[in-house]
Order: sequence, then structure tokens, then C-alpha cells
Amino acid sequence: MEVRVQNIRKEFSRFPALNDVSLDIRSGELIALLGPSGSGKTTLLRLIAGLESPTEGTVYFGNEDASRKTVQQRNIGFVFQHYALFRHMTVLDNVSFGLTIRPAGRRPAKAEIRKRALELLDLVQLSGLEKRYPAQLSGGQRQRVALARAMAVEPNVLLLDEPFGALDAQVRKELRRWLREIHDRTGHTTVFVTHDQDEALELADRVVVMSKGQIEQIGTPDEIYDTPNSPFVFGFIGQSNILPVRVENGQLCIEGRSIGVSALGEADGPAQLYFRPHDIELLDGPGGCIAGLVTVTRRVAGTRHVELAIDAVNSRVEIELPPEKVTSDHSRVAFRPTRWKLFRD
Repeated sequence: MEVRVQNIRKEFSRFPALNDVSLDIRSGELIALLGPSGSGKTTLLRLIAGLESPTEGTVYFGNEDASRKTVQQRNIGFVFQHYALFRHMTVLDNVSFGLTIRPAGRRPAKAEIRKRALELLDLVQLSGLEKRYPAQLSGGQRQRVALARAMAVEPNVLLLDEPFGALDAQVRKELRRWLREIHDRTGHTTVFVTHDQDEALELADRVVVMSKGQIEQIGTPDEIYDTPNSPFVFGFIGQSNILPVRVENGQLCIEGRSIGVSALGEADGPAQLYFRPHDIELLDGPGGCIAGLVTVTRRVAGTRHVELAIDAVNSRVEIELPPEKVTSDHSRVAFRPTRWKLFRD
């Protein structure tokens, strides 16, 4: 099911939670709404679900205006962060619930409901646990039950609100891989909210980066990470460094000295240089580089993270080095960015 959000505005007590947001979600696509707290991502999800009504604008399911339809009329599958399972019901009854409460004319036979629930429990790798209660399951298992329950009604759209937020890091990582596999097998149009950039980049076909009630950028994980279109997106996605520079005759300069980076086609004048810690090359110096003194060095998995004080502009940056590259406090390191982007005020 294709979903289109067109020129949506949502106000709460005259506070604009969303401001003129438009988004096209393709049928069968897995979309991540990513942003910090207060960015509007959960409000947008609730508007798609029908849990909120827009102040202005329209939500389309296919070619049909769904803006005034209820959650039930939209046939939404919803998975919450804290599972929202019925504690007094078995796993099988939880998964079956959405089908058992349908009006008589649309309700499958009991045998059909049971068959579908058992098939879904097999799909989410919980076969044999249908007689257990939620309290007898781990957090990861409960979230699998919640997803099976959401899929039982064969939803037009599957919506997930911070689905792994209550789980520990290792379980989150396992469930991310599992959710992607489930999506590829079932083909549901799926939208999930997260503030975890790793989760969004690993899972989604496209990522929608939001800030202050607006969409900053929409793109594939590669596009969002490699070609961010604003300082906010560059700073929010992955680690980044920022240094004040000047463009002079097609070269980037710090305090009047070239750092050995060509900026042909860029207008002369001040700018902010953004680059990621791993997008650098080490140099022997002394000219055509950025040089700084080591203030902190630490081993992080397969790399060494080094913080440098760049005294020329009173700034600090972090770069990644091979683990065998040993540095000590106050030693001098010279480097040059290999991938970078300029932004201007």
C-alpha cells in the first residue's frame, strides 16, 4: 500500500509539531523516521496511523483520502516500544486478538484464526511458546509477539514506534537483522520511528531525517551518510568534525595557510569544513595539512580514536587511526581530509 503525506501541519495548543511536511512512501518500502526528541517523527507516525488528525493537509492510502478515517478503517498494524501485550492472555491469544474482535462479517472462523496465528508464531521463530504468557517471555520474545500480532490483521501499513528502545544493545542488534528479514519475506509497507542512527541506516530502504517539525533530507542510507545536504544532517548522522576555514583562490585555508585541499569552483570567503573522523590521511607535514596536538587517545574496537587540539582556530577534532599507530599526549599529528563538505552561514 502506497502512503502519501501531503502538506501536513499539526499543532498542539498552537505549537507547530509538524510544519508543511510531505512524504511519499512506496508500496512495500521500509522507511525510517529518524531525528532527535521533539523533531516530529512520532507525531508523523501517529498521523499516518490515525491516532492524531492533521491541523492542515492530507494523508492518502493509495489514491484514497484517509485523513478522517479511524485506525480500524485504515487497517494499521502498530508495534509500540513497550510491547502493549495483554498480560492475562497467552501468546496465541495475543496474536489472534486483532482478528477475534473483527465484526462478524469480516471475522475468520476460529480454526482459520488459530492457523494464521500459529503460522505467524513460526515466522517470528516462537513456535512452541503459544501457551505461555507475556511475563514468561524475554523482552526480545515479547517484541516478536507484538510484531506477529500487528501482522495478523494483514495490515495495509505496519507502523513501529521505537520498537527496540526498551531492549539491551545485543538484543537490539539481533532483532534489527531479524526485522529486515521478516520485512523482505512479507513485503509490508513499513514505517518505523527511531532516534538510533545505526538502526535507521542498517534497516531502512530510505531514511527520513527530521528536525524541528520538518524534513531535513530523504534518501537511501548511503545518500544520507555520504552526501548530507545540511549541517544538521552531517552532524546528526555519524560522527563529524567542524573547522572554520576560508576559501582562497580554490584552496581551503586555516589562518591564511593552505591545508592542501582543493576547493575549485567554491566562492572565496569563510566557510565551515565538515569531515568524518575516518575520512582522513596522515601526513608528515609541515605544510599543506591540518596539524594538532594529541589530547586524548583511546582504543575503540579495530581503530584508535585520537582527539586533537587545533590551536590555530582554537578547536578540537577527533580522527581515527590504525590500532598499531601509537600516539602519546602532546605529540603532534598532521593530516588532511579526504572526503569533506563545506557549509556557509
